[in-house]
Amino acid sequence: MAVTVKLRDIIEGLEFQSDEGSSYLNTTTSEMVYTTDYELRAAEDETPRDHLPEWQIEALRVAKDILETDHYLPLPTKFDIYEYSIMERFCLSIEDDDICDHLCHAIRGRGAFRRFKDRIHEYGMADDWSKYRDAALREIAIGWCEGNGIPYTD
Repeated sequence: MAVTVKLRDIIEGLEFQSDEGSSYLNTTTSEMVYTTDYELRAAEDETPRDHLPEWQIEALRVAKDILETDHYLPLPTKFDIYEYSIMERFCLSIEDDDICDHLCHAIRGRGAFRRFKDRIHEYGMADDWSKYRDAALREIAIGWCEGNGIPYTD
């Protein structure tokens, strides 16, 4: 695998991961692609697609290529990324004990992501959180590249 990828492209691919779809690296072009689970299922179907819009035909072509070739590597899933753990580590990194306690309490139970975001805005820490999250995603991207023998640039 000789392609060199831009680390920013991998990080963006990680940010796109969702319950409905996944990001892949095309190992021959270094292009990042995103496809939905629906598109992957539809790509297995041989039904004519002439009636579909061009963008959807292209999405199904990419999905079919993912299924039928070995040119694509899946990026870590949202479950591999585990953003809750990143939030928890951020909370514990806060030196002010009161703020740390409030943030740690905010991420417990249902609605944790919403409460966390509300609290970081309330404390004026949105930029700090964004930098922390970006650094965590960067570490994940570097680990993934190195684990797959993919050279990368900043």
